[in-house]
Amino acid sequence: MRKSLIILPLVICASPALAQDRPTEIKLPRELTDPATADKLARTMDGLTRALLDLKVGEVQAAVEGREATPAERNLTVRDLARRDDPNFDRNVRRQIAEAGPKMARGMKALSDALPAITKALDDASRAIDRAAANMPDPTYPKR
Repeated sequence: MRKSLIILPLVICASPALAQDRPTEIKLPRELTDPATADKLARTMDGLTRALLDLKVGEVQAAVEGREATPAERNLTVRDLARRDDPNFDRNVRRQIAEAGPKMARGMKALSDALPAITKALDDASRAIDRAAANMPDPTYPKR
């Protein structure tokens, strides 16, 4: 009987700690941590870049200037306009796209590695907000 009188208050005091939700570990989908996904994104970006660079803009430029486009301007592309300012434009774009895949893979790995710390920080902030909200005065309490 004496043991139960000592143990019962300890169990009651410990129950709020036991009732707290344990932070759930967030796992990223495998696709977001797989280097093959970064390579696929880089290839997709390469195709989209080529499509954008091959976009014909000569007629739009002539229309903005308020005139009819010449036959040469009708075939003017974004790539042609970019080459005017940078003679190594094509080489630079290919290099940047080639570097994008490994950069995306490193970024995805960094996010995956940081996610547990981010989750813990958000859980801690949530608990702190809950504690602060619990200490707020009741607005319906009668004033004196």
